[in-house]
Amino acid sequence: MRVTLLGAGAWGTALAVHAAKYLPAGDICLWSRSMQQLEEMKRAGRNSAYLPEIDLPVHLQFEDDLETAILRLSEDDLLVIATPMSALAEMVKQVLKIAQHPLNIVWLCKGLEPHTALLPNQVVERENQLHSHGLTHAFGALSGPSFAREVALGMPCALTVASKSPTLCADVQAAFHHGNMRIYASDDLVGVELGGAIKNILAIAAGISDGLDLGLNARAAVLTRGLAEMMRLVKAAGGRPETCMGLTGAGDLILTATGDLSRNRRVGLELAAGKPLTHILGGLGHVAEGVLCAQAVGSLAIRLEVDMPITTMMGEVLSGNVTPHEAVKQLMGRDPKLEV
Repeated sequence: MRVTLLGAGAWGTALAVHAAKYLPAGDICLWSRSMQQLEEMKRAGRNSAYLPEIDLPVHLQFEDDLETAILRLSEDDLLVIATPMSALAEMVKQVLKIAQHPLNIVWLCKGLEPHTALLPNQVVERENQLHSHGLTHAFGALSGPSFAREVALGMPCALTVASKSPTLCADVQAAFHHGNMRIYASDDLVGVELGGAIKNILAIAAGISDGLDLGLNARAAVLTRGLAEMMRLVKAAGGRPETCMGLTGAGDLILTATGDLSRNRRVGLELAAGKPLTHILGGLGHVAEGVLCAQAVGSLAIRLEVDMPITTMMGEVLSGNVTPHEAVKQLMGRDPKLEV
């Protein structure tokens, strides 16, 4: 099986490194629009911008021409879009315009499209209706608790691929279910994608809680009640609430809200310290998807009439309408209610 990964950031590079350890030489191709970045990676044998301590497999292929990267694949191969959510629509459009036969396409991004509040699969379906040229592609999302650095180092990891296509799920498992990586399959795209989006916002909330030194009790409350919000929205959006108890809900939430490598948690910690959001984002060097999709998740919750107080309050904090201290005060001042 051949695999092309579009996007040489941390996550795309980490998956390429993992797959290249187990698939035949030359089967894995990593694409970047930057020829300069790829030349540096070839020279140094590392992705110094995103994973500077990770040695790249010598037989990993590199490509800066998008058409070549896509046309190397047959109908039985796998195309992985490893771009941020903000670039998904444009990348899918380009892929569909180039494709000459049906493709198996999976994306890694987590979040919602900011101005439409659409899930990634809805964004892909919109572009597919406009640019598929009559071809029937298989689509899916690969998500779950995963820091790129640990994946690239070969540390244990479990992910979920979600798709309506059993064949695509099997292809993703054939490509990546090796060594210390386990890949589970699901047909609940809504549940998997919403879990991946909301957990980033809740990780910011957990970071604020820890940054304000509110204690472990407070963090546990944030995560538990945040998970309840996630389940309510997933159900209202047509997904299965029980999906939220799996890798792409509770699993990813625990990792992102407590792990020191979490960018979203770091945003919360620094907001609690009184730093301006623009300053925080400028120092990250990577995308913090929770910042980008908080307003969109809030809009979706309003549209579906779902009560999400923690998520809504994080949107207010990120918009600069309330301070972290004020957010805590408002959340703690809510009227008592039944837990379920």
